[in-house]
Amino acid sequence: MKNDPRKHFSALQIIHHVLELYVQEGDFCIDATAGRGKDTLFLANLVGKTGQVTAFDIQEDAVNSTNALLTEHGVNGYAKAILDSHANMANYAQEGTVSAITFNFGWLPGGDHNVFTRPESSIRAIEEGLKLLKPDGIMTLILYYGRETGFEERDALLEFLPTLDSDLYTVVEMPFVNRQNCPPIPIVIFKGR
Repeated sequence: MKNDPRKHFSALQIIHHVLELYVQEGDFCIDATAGRGKDTLFLANLVGKTGQVTAFDIQEDAVNSTNALLTEHGVNGYAKAILDSHANMANYAQEGTVSAITFNFGWLPGGDHNVFTRPESSIRAIEEGLKLLKPDGIMTLILYYGRETGFEERDALLEFLPTLDSDLYTVVEMPFVNRQNCPPIPIVIFKGR
């Protein structure tokens, strides 16, 4: 990790470290939950000008924030956010072409906490995304939950993920066991064994 490993680190830092190990220049990646664009920008920097990153969000504010950030950093030629549900990502990519897909489930940082990801569309998005991944692709998830929202989605996803065929996928869950107040849960799905 680029940050000092002796310091307190986040679920996002864990996921970014894993992505750094797998994403290469020229890859095609998807940020399934654009949010404020930080993951989209991170992926764009990994894939470089020969790669491509497509991000999705259902909130116009998130799409605008993400595209502004990408333009500010000069990566908008090969990275963009689209106003659409992550459940529809298969409309924008062919099966077996995506190197990495990342999700941050929950609500838009600094946005309306009454708008958040839902289990039905999230599970559908994961299923669609797994088809899009290359044979050695990777999918990362961070489950944010707490306050009044997210527990239903967390429970549904944690119930769904063990049902994935172990001959096709390896699912690794990395919960923080000594942090209080609903710490996020980082999860990595490797396509292949």
